[in-house]
Amino acid sequence: MRIALVGQPNCGKSTIFNSVAGYKAITSNFPGKTVTYTVSKMTFQGKTSEIVDLPGTYSLTSFDLAELEARKYLLREKIDVVINVIDASLLGRGLELTLQLLELNLPTVICLNMIDEAEGKGIIIEDSELSRILGVPVVRTIALKGQGLDQLFKTVLEMGSNPIFGKHLTFSKDVEQVIQELIEQLENNNFSKKFNVPLRFLAIKLLENDQYFIGEVRKKNFEFIKMVKAGQQKLEECRARTSDVVISSERHHLSMDIYETVVTITKPRMELKSYLDNIFMHPVLGYISLIAILYLFFNFVFYLGNLLEEPLLGFFYQFLPLIEEKLGHNLLLFNIVSGIIQGIAGGIAIVLPYLFPFLLGLAFLEDVGYLPRIAFLMDTFLHRIGLHGKAIIPLILGYGCTVPAVMATRILESERDRLIASILTTMIPCAARITIIFGLVAFYLGPKAALFVYILNIIVVAISGKILSQMMPEITPGMIMEIPSYHIPSPKVLLAKVWLRMKEFIVIAWPLLIIGSIALSLLKYWKLEYFINELISPVTLLLGLPIAVGVTLIFGILRKELSMIMLVQALGVTDISLVMNAAQIMTFTIFVLFYVPCAATIAVLIREIGGEKTVFTVLFTFLIALILATATRLVYYVFL
Repeated sequence: MRIALVGQPNCGKSTIFNSVAGYKAITSNFPGKTVTYTVSKMTFQGKTSEIVDLPGTYSLTSFDLAELEARKYLLREKIDVVINVIDASLLGRGLELTLQLLELNLPTVICLNMIDEAEGKGIIIEDSELSRILGVPVVRTIALKGQGLDQLFKTVLEMGSNPIFGKHLTFSKDVEQVIQELIEQLENNNFSKKFNVPLRFLAIKLLENDQYFIGEVRKKNFEFIKMVKAGQQKLEECRARTSDVVISSERHHLSMDIYETVVTITKPRMELKSYLDNIFMHPVLGYISLIAILYLFFNFVFYLGNLLEEPLLGFFYQFLPLIEEKLGHNLLLFNIVSGIIQGIAGGIAIVLPYLFPFLLGLAFLEDVGYLPRIAFLMDTFLHRIGLHGKAIIPLILGYGCTVPAVMATRILESERDRLIASILTTMIPCAARITIIFGLVAFYLGPKAALFVYILNIIVVAISGKILSQMMPEITPGMIMEIPSYHIPSPKVLLAKVWLRMKEFIVIAWPLLIIGSIALSLLKYWKLEYFINELISPVTLLLGLPIAVGVTLIFGILRKELSMIMLVQALGVTDISLVMNAAQIMTFTIFVLFYVPCAATIAVLIREIGGEKTVFTVLFTFLIALILATATRLVYYVFL
């Protein structure tokens, strides 16, 4: 049995999916997060079914990539039951999608989710009356708390055994007449066999001028398009509006009629969250709040990271003398084992102490509903560099790990915006580069120098965005996006989301870290690092760095923290300030911060934007790193 979850963005689909499928999808308050559908097995009352979480969609007539994916699945795949998830607090709007789903003649169960949010707003819904009007079962749920889910899936299983297809609610008489005439013409031209969709659904989509169906009809019967145009013209003549607007307004009117029939409005409960947006989205207080929240967020990350890093490193490095004592007679084996330990230590002691709290804080802000508000606040700023507010999400994700950040650019509708955001994301200091900033600049030059590096990074990203936007001119569309209600996050969902995102590091980056550490140990054993350093010497000499640093820059491409971990090995000292002065430490950090993305990021870039654009990204970031690092060296020697 195959069950499809369908609903508008932020209605709670992914929360329901995660509750029954073991947290296989990311729940998010940001529209378009799940670009491709997610499938999992679920077992309920001893019966195993396949459940599909489709991307959030406002309509079955759309040009949005995620919404087209949802419609494509509904039309092409065999689905036993559709669960139409509706945000009960936005019932009038949600019913517009419901009316289109009923036209597909699929067994449907209506899930009125977030019923507590609706009642908090004073919206009391007669679900039995709604069920009577639509002709399908209606179940009330609060998915975040797990309430009503047993009844929902019990109803779904019953629907699978005894399908109920719901009612086709009719539009106004003149509009309905045009639809029926077109349905008759479709039947006469044998379109019922040519298309595997109900003829009423097909007729409405043709009258709405849906380009996919118009194109398909043109392929099968070019002359029939004249009949479609005639029907569209009739609608336009009787309503003095375009045919797609006529159908849309009819559907909206019908949805509101149903809403007024089944809803009673009472006095809303006044809660604290009702007043939060007076602060968080205020034209002045909103930005002050944003700075304060991000300040506390990053302090939380850095405090916890610094608290854990040193004792964890000490725990792992205590084994090295013991291993040397046991394997000292076999230098090759000793170098391999010590490389493995240093690679494992680098992941557990240097990366995870910063990555875990960052992802936990980010997941909290996401599930609370604050990330869309950040996008709203940053929209004006990002428009100045040729993007819009949604682009702030992958940029923020970049502070955790560049790999999921690049993947998150899928939420941007324009290919050009996805390309620019992908390039800028590679320049954001990820958790690996954060460890370099704190392990070198903050430790040896002080926290003010580390703060300067962050400010410089933001300025460079902004300027780079402006340059890229000038290179690829395009009018950036205004941003229409969902601002969801505030929610108290579920701890289980938060931890599941953190684990899902940390897997990107554990599966992709950590093995590279261990391999790189082993490789450096072997290069030292075979005394081959000299040749690599000579190869990189034009760069290190230009930047005024010790020639031994060259090998660390190469391995830094595998994983950024390798640059710092291997710096101690390459220079042969534990106190780097004995070998590198302040200018060299800052120059090295600035170069590593911006130069070639790590191997895992390059692999994701190739998949997301293609090989040629990835090469451009690598060359663009390397050039910026070279210019900035050279300028840093000159500034230190001239002014400092």
